[in-house]
Amino acid sequence: MFTKVYEKLKKTIKENYKFLLSIIFLFVFFFYELPFVIYRPGGTIDVQDRIVMEEKHESSGSLSMAYVSMMKGNIPFVLLSFIVPNWDLVSSSSITLENESVDDTIERDRLYLEEGLDNAIISAYQEANKEIKIEKINHVITYITDEADSDLKVGDVILNVNGKSFSTLEELQNYINSLDKEDEVSFLVQRGDKEKTCHAKIYEIDGVQKIGISIINKFVYEEHPEVTIETKASESGSSGGLMTALSVYNALVSDDITRGRKIVGTGTIDVLGNVGEIGGVKYKLLGAEKAKADIFLCPKENYEEALEVKEKNHLDLELVAVGSLKEAIAFLEK
Repeated sequence: MFTKVYEKLKKTIKENYKFLLSIIFLFVFFFYELPFVIYRPGGTIDVQDRIVMEEKHESSGSLSMAYVSMMKGNIPFVLLSFIVPNWDLVSSSSITLENESVDDTIERDRLYLEEGLDNAIISAYQEANKEIKIEKINHVITYITDEADSDLKVGDVILNVNGKSFSTLEELQNYINSLDKEDEVSFLVQRGDKEKTCHAKIYEIDGVQKIGISIINKFVYEEHPEVTIETKASESGSSGGLMTALSVYNALVSDDITRGRKIVGTGTIDVLGNVGEIGGVKYKLLGAEKAKADIFLCPKENYEEALEVKEKNHLDLELVAVGSLKEAIAFLEK
């Protein structure tokens, strides 16, 4: 029985080997991933549509954040990147961090998104002179270096260090600097719904004491009127902070800063309203042009690169560099 099946299978393969080889070739050609990704011009999202607020002031224009489109490096896309303008091939290793799992990367990007939303809301309420009260600041771990000798994890919320609580990241760093190399530090952290004691050993780089972790602030606050910003599960990162802050501000005040214009932009924002540098401004600017934007707002640190892209591609929009939420509002109000 087995011999008959084997002979029949062998005959089928022999008679159809060209077809089978073609199928294998096509599968590899379209689905095998090379160690590259392709960046290309992205799109825009009107953040105002995502703001839920009672007595929200409507606008006649739009305030949109720009994003980058990224594709995995299968063979057809890699080949197209040599032909299609503004499709750029980048090594996968250049955009990933060492000694980090995919889950850690996803968690860190989610935390950056949450940080950006908090900063946008707080800075917008302060700029609009609306009621907002910060009740608590949580210090959350976003990255652990290769050099770290620790059992801490990305997403851990630090409750205390050696039994001491700290109000700011600067206070925590100053305390670490006061300790000696090779000292072991005890961390009480919130991990999920449980408290856990972890440890980290101090090491030294260029005379500075380190424990090998990066931390962000997550704020617990109460605002009036209450606001909710809707996001999608696939979204991450903090580069939409500026446009989110402008959208929240515009929803809070009676004077419409859009004046019927299509405004697109990018930039991180901190709790004081300072705008920070982002990556991929080229693709975001080209995406804004594709969306027929009137104005593109970008961080001052990205302005020279953005200007070069605008001139090279003859883009028909106004490019504006801003260093703060206050500057962006002042420009749009003119």
